[in-house]
Amino acid sequence: MLTNKLPTAYLDIETSFHGEITVVGIYYPPDELVQLVGDEIHRTNLVRALDAAERVCTFNGSRFDLPVIRRHTGLDVAMLWLHCDLMLDCRRQGLRGGLKRIEEVLGIHRDSAGMDGWDTMRLWEVYRTQRNEEALCLLLLYNRDDVVNLAILDSKLREMSGDASHDR
Repeated sequence: MLTNKLPTAYLDIETSFHGEITVVGIYYPPDELVQLVGDEIHRTNLVRALDAAERVCTFNGSRFDLPVIRRHTGLDVAMLWLHCDLMLDCRRQGLRGGLKRIEEVLGIHRDSAGMDGWDTMRLWEVYRTQRNEEALCLLLLYNRDDVVNLAILDSKLREMSGDASHDR
């Protein structure tokens, strides 16, 4: 049987205390990672970064990431690409909680374990005010874990639903 595997981009954003987008991470398995930071985050760069995708996966992106991107850049990701919100797929499988909690339940490793969204806002503030590169590196590590783990989560959800051979 032929599979119809869609090129998928896994997307996650980080925001500041003021609600601005600080980082957009986009991951194409097995090893392509794009991270836009600060002033790099605008419509043109996002379209370029998502150009190879037919499907964009997020976690709670329907309620958070995509509306924030649209508000700040004018780009309606769900209008231009197929969108899959993995949080909804998790709920269908009986998995509740945030991404970190679900990763724990499923045994998905995170190099930035122990960090949360508040930490990312503090790291951005330290980077923004002090140009502290270590703070930026930690923020980017957290975002990388988010997007790479979305791909792992997507795969595990397909296995759980008996759909491991092809994308939905």
